[in-house]
Amino acid sequence: MSDEPDTTGGANTTGGADKAGGADKPDRADGAGGSRPPVLDRHGEALGLFAARVHAVRADQWDAPTPCADWTVRDLVDHLTTEQLWVPALVRDGATVESVGDAFDGDVLGPDPVESWDTAATAARAAFEEPGALERTVNLSFGPTDATFYCGQMTTDLVVHAWDLSRAIGADETLPDALVAFALGEVSPYAAELEKSGLFAPAVEPPADADEQTKLLNLLGRRV
Repeated sequence: MSDEPDTTGGANTTGGADKAGGADKPDRADGAGGSRPPVLDRHGEALGLFAARVHAVRADQWDAPTPCADWTVRDLVDHLTTEQLWVPALVRDGATVESVGDAFDGDVLGPDPVESWDTAATAARAAFEEPGALERTVNLSFGPTDATFYCGQMTTDLVVHAWDLSRAIGADETLPDALVAFALGEVSPYAAELEKSGLFAPAVEPPADADEQTKLLNLLGRRV
């Protein structure tokens, strides 16, 4: 959701204002007794939403501007692809930001941006879906963090950037209600800290009759 390039990719996501991970949020589960953590469903839906927009990008749109300052469509997709590349290393392999180093620096899309996105997204999804993955601790740029919280941050980032990409390419900007509700619940507790980081645009005051999607986007500095 950052409006500027994130030099640590998915290892930083939404800034980590709450390292405790919000484990008491209603859309979370610990997977005990074989139950499926609800955040996994939201993550899969968000990946699918963003993927659909990536596949809708025309050849002449990769250099088009986006609502993210100084980012083209290619920059935006590159950012989200980089975030997905971090997931297997952090969640499956237990790597640290330091041990990964500059492996995911620079352009990661290559000559086929859509294929590069698909490959990274598939690997990220598989890592989060491994048995016990969300019970692990991941080492993000701001310290050890609950993997469930990391998955929630990644989901929220996908949701908001799906809107950014939709606006940039002229696609349907409507976000699914369940994803909007999840993202609002995820980011609201630390939204005030995001602007302080210097990586996020100031929140916009929503109109009195704003729907939930508008509230989410305004909260994260988007002007709808």
